[in-house]
Amino acid sequence: MSTIDGVISVVPANKASWEDLEAVLGSAKCHSGRCYCQRFKIPNTQWKQTEDDERAFLLRAETNCGNPEAGTTSGLVAYLDDEPVAWCAMEPRTAYKKLFKSRVPWTGRNEDKNDDSVWAITCFTIRNGYRRRGITYELTRAAVEYARQQGARAVEGYPMITVPGKEITWGELHVGSRNAFVAAGFREVTRPTERRVVMRLDFE
Repeated sequence: MSTIDGVISVVPANKASWEDLEAVLGSAKCHSGRCYCQRFKIPNTQWKQTEDDERAFLLRAETNCGNPEAGTTSGLVAYLDDEPVAWCAMEPRTAYKKLFKSRVPWTGRNEDKNDDSVWAITCFTIRNGYRRRGITYELTRAAVEYARQQGARAVEGYPMITVPGKEITWGELHVGSRNAFVAAGFREVTRPTERRVVMRLDFE
């Protein structure tokens, strides 16, 4: 996509270098630490005992960064021209073990939690200086196409409801905004809390 600022392109993380992903995630903090998108994977009892470097090691293994021939990866990296500017975490929903116990995805639904044909978009990170340029919208659309290419039956996310004129801190918006999912063709399934929704797009 071309913007007044340049051209936005999105690639699977295994086709990006680890240095590029670090440029996006290196200074990003989530849950009072450098999460490296492990919050839905590391048990609460182990979280405080896990160092940032360990989380980075886990993500690097999951993404297969720098290995374009890899059969799997765990997210997408967005570039503005040649500059890495954003990250989107997505995998089969079953990869996020802690989602199994979260009430947000399951309230009011009768879903098979072990269905690995359903993919989940769990996190967006946009570098400082590149926000409010529509990059999250591009990442969400790219995530849909990537999930489709990988044979997913459906893809879903758990974004926040944003209100015009009401400020939401960036840390809260790591799950994305409802508007970005709507623009990518998702439908609202449930509203488990006042501020969170389950959005889903079925390919069948």
